[in-house]
Amino acid sequence: MTNHPITPTLKLFRKWTEYRGTECEDQFWWRIATQAARWGADQELEACCEWVDSFQDKFVHAHDLRLVRRPKSPSLKEQAQAELDRLIALIPTEGAIAMAEPIRRALEALPE
Repeated sequence: MTNHPITPTLKLFRKWTEYRGTECEDQFWWRIATQAARWGADQELEACCEWVDSFQDKFVHAHDLRLVRRPKSPSLKEQAQAELDRLIALIPTEGAIAMAEPIRRALEALPE
C-alpha cells in the first residue's frame, strides 16, 4: 500500500473482492476498478467540501483548492531537515545538537 491519503482499508478491499459470482476475470477486475475509482472520487469530494466549508465567508480559488488537495511531495532537502529535527528531538543532548549543527547548515546551503 502507499502512503497516500486516499488509500482504501484492507477491510474495504476484502469487501470489494469477496464476491466473484459468475463474472469472468475481466468483469471482476472491471467491477473492482470501478468501485475503487468511485470510492476514491467520493473521498476526494468530501475532503474538498470540508476544506471549502472551513472558509465560511471567504472566496476560495480553484488554484488554492488544487494546492491543498494535491500538495507537492517534500524535496529531499526538506525530508532531510525534518529527519534531522526528529533526531534532535529524540536525543536532545548538547552534544547531539552540536553535532547536528554542521549538518543543518549544510542542508540549508543546498539549493531547493
